[in-house]
Amino acid sequence: MIPPASQLGWTPASVIPFRDIQAKNNMISMQSSIPTHVSSESQEQSQLVIWDDARQKAVITLEFRTSVLGVRLSKSRIVVALLNSIHIFAFSNPPQKLSYFETTDNPLGLACLGQQVLAFPGRSPGQVQLVELETGNVSIIPAHSTPLRAMTLSPDGEVLATASEAGTLVRVFSTANCTKMAELRRGVDHAVIFSLAISPSNLLLAVTSDKSTLHVFDLPHPRLPTNRTPAAASPTEEQTNQKWGILGKIPLLPRVFSDVYSFASAHFEMGEEAPPGSHYVPPLGNSYGSPSKGVIGWRDDRTILVIGAGRDGRWEKFVLREGDDGKRYCLREGWKRYLGGS
Repeated sequence: MIPPASQLGWTPASVIPFRDIQAKNNMISMQSSIPTHVSSESQEQSQLVIWDDARQKAVITLEFRTSVLGVRLSKSRIVVALLNSIHIFAFSNPPQKLSYFETTDNPLGLACLGQQVLAFPGRSPGQVQLVELETGNVSIIPAHSTPLRAMTLSPDGEVLATASEAGTLVRVFSTANCTKMAELRRGVDHAVIFSLAISPSNLLLAVTSDKSTLHVFDLPHPRLPTNRTPAAASPTEEQTNQKWGILGKIPLLPRVFSDVYSFASAHFEMGEEAPPGSHYVPPLGNSYGSPSKGVIGWRDDRTILVIGAGRDGRWEKFVLREGDDGKRYCLREGWKRYLGGS
């Protein structure tokens, strides 16, 4: 489920049936099947409410002294991201606080919760803290030299992808030993990364940015042989992914010529911002108070949904297909406004 907010309060977008939950002045998070909203009565205090839809009532309420910027839920844990800290609770009633970690400034509320690991910004900009949930062991990954902008875990929790505020490179790490497995180039010029998402098979990575472009990369995996490319890319396509061909093999040239680029890309609509003067309520961990853009959701390994909020809130459907030339392409198959616009 992906819950872009709107000027009307909030509007969940989902591939399964949903119904409205009435709540005032809040932000909604639905990383699990349990809706969660963060109600801010003032700038100094925020309240996290977990709603049991079957019982039609709030079952857990947590209050914090500073604004809640991100929430991640699993069947056993509640993870709350504040500006400079991460709080981990047991998913019980009342919730039991399990751990607390300090972080560098984390205005986007970045955190990735898997079955075995939790990833979030470290104490220094560009670093990632990786916590083993069972043991509490913490590893530090020096992912970037500039602050983190986006991060995601693979569905199996074995791969972590990160991007910084520079927006040119996506780095891929193994969560088992924190080694860097790949460096993927989105582009040469600066960009704001909107979203990173790994496919259900753990073998593809989708990236969106403020360039209105969706990029799709092959993703290495710790349990695949290093000489095997995911999705069985052809030799011709592998050369294309190097983009610069023979130039990438010439020594001493800038690394931009040898970096790995996406095997497919497509344009997505940025949409419009919220109307001036509207009571837009931003979602958790959004782009510093502006409507979310380019939020990625994989339906399956060949279907990608890109969702954006704002006055022109819409979802777009993209499919990956192989062309007659043996290369893979990302094609837009359809779109729909979900806020009742024409």
